[in-house]
Amino acid sequence: MERRRIAREPAGTYRLRLPAEERAVLRSLPGQLRELLQGDDPSLVRLFPPAYADDPDADAEYGDLVRRELRADRLAALRVVEETAGLERLDERQLGSWLDALESLRLVLGTQLGVTEETYASEPDPADPAAAALALYGYLSFLQEETVEALSAGLP
Repeated sequence: MERRRIAREPAGTYRLRLPAEERAVLRSLPGQLRELLQGDDPSLVRLFPPAYADDPDADAEYGDLVRRELRADRLAALRVVEETAGLERLDERQLGSWLDALESLRLVLGTQLGVTEETYASEPDPADPAAAALALYGYLSFLQEETVEALSAGLP
């Protein structure tokens, strides 16, 4: 039986079983997304979707009201991943931040890659210039699933 990368422990903490290489990747990704969050990169559209697609004025007003807080929440989650990627155990709040950060990273990378349901309908082509980024997207998806399953294990 394969050991999970993230597992709930009886004490209510969560054990991280991540190889050093994966921890290094997880430490590096938040900085890359943080840079994008400082501007209006088109790949952020899934993080900040329009609330009023048919009314640009209402959408701009809504964005002024909530975008700063949404950005701050995402930056806080990214910071938690950077600060805790080397730990063996996380508490529920920290793992919840991991879930938020993984989702943000996946949404932005998926937007950059143009990921659709058809993307994984066939075997990836190793010669594809996007192969490494697609593999990273797949890894982040896997880790997100492990995180959800670990957090769900504590539910009644």
